[in-house]
Amino acid sequence: MAKTLVGKSARKYWAEAIGTFWLIFAGIGTVLLGSGGNNLNIGIAFGLAVLTAAYAIGRISGGHYNPAVTVGLAAGGRFPAADVMPYILAQLVGGIIAAFALWCIGSGKAGFTVGGFASNGYAAHSPGGFSIGAVAVAEVIATAFFVLVILGITARRAHTSFAPLAIGLALTLVHLAILPVSGASVNPARSTATAVVAAAGGTSWPVAELWLFWAAPIIGAAIAGWAYREIFADE
Repeated sequence: MAKTLVGKSARKYWAEAIGTFWLIFAGIGTVLLGSGGNNLNIGIAFGLAVLTAAYAIGRISGGHYNPAVTVGLAAGGRFPAADVMPYILAQLVGGIIAAFALWCIGSGKAGFTVGGFASNGYAAHSPGGFSIGAVAVAEVIATAFFVLVILGITARRAHTSFAPLAIGLALTLVHLAILPVSGASVNPARSTATAVVAAAGGTSWPVAELWLFWAAPIIGAAIAGWAYREIFADE
């Protein structure tokens, strides 16, 4: 085998960083640079981003691109606990770099302002003005079912060749369902990336509200992992 620049043991972390970069770049790019408030376009963009990344490099790392997915797979007994934190760090690095790349591109247009930078929020910062409780419930439920789809379609007895398609469609559906409520996080790396850039541009509320977009998706993912392991697993 030819010698490569990245060692074999590090390839999965690079894959997670690159896959998360693509997810944030394509999804948030559609919000900021393309369709604006068109929820259908945004949902399709996120779904296509995770689908294409999963087909392209998912075989290397498993194609999580999301700390909640990593936690959910670990909770379901499908991912080693020792790799949880390295995966999450790789996802955060990839997402934050993508968000800063979008800031750089957006700054090339006259009149561009960072503002909230498509960050997730609740109450006054929810797209539809939904309360913190409503946002929390939406994020927990949406993440739980998204992770459950991933656990089911990647199971040993499932048709795994269709896994990226099912996962991409599930993420699209999640966005169509809860974009007006929370801006559809279901991914702490996505929320962190936009919050960091917003803070760098002088807007503080995304960081102040970021805790919810870690807590709710992680809780939902853990519930999905438990449910898969205790109710649905057939391996």
